[in-house]
Amino acid sequence: MPVNKMRVEIYDNEGNRYIVAFDGKITRDKTLRILDIAELLGGTSNENQVVTNSTNVLPNMLSRFEKVQQVIQKSFPLVWFVSKDVQLIYEQELKEPVSLSTVSTYLSRMTNKGMLMRTGSGNNVKYKVAPNLSQAKIKQQIKNNY
Repeated sequence: MPVNKMRVEIYDNEGNRYIVAFDGKITRDKTLRILDIAELLGGTSNENQVVTNSTNVLPNMLSRFEKVQQVIQKSFPLVWFVSKDVQLIYEQELKEPVSLSTVSTYLSRMTNKGMLMRTGSGNNVKYKVAPNLSQAKIKQQIKNNY
């Protein structure tokens, strides 16, 4: 059985470095709690924040591809999902329609870029965030905020 570990490095505006490490069963809820800690420590600025956990708001200046990407990162960081799941959450959170074919196209492009893993064929295709991407994205997003 693989060891489940998560480590997040956070730098605040004063240059202080915080390291939050977690060993154990990683769930979506626990991941969001760790990201909340990062926000409290000053790891993300409100101006550049893409996803706000309390209100689930995405800025209007993002492309549809980026919005789909953010929905996936927020809602499916560790689990398998299908394109219909992404479509439903996208429409619920953003209050704007998106066609299933558009979501499927974006998921295919993300898979080709190595951002997602894919299994199945035909109507039974499932996706999952690539294992190394989620931690790398978190580190990149933290670095980009400073």
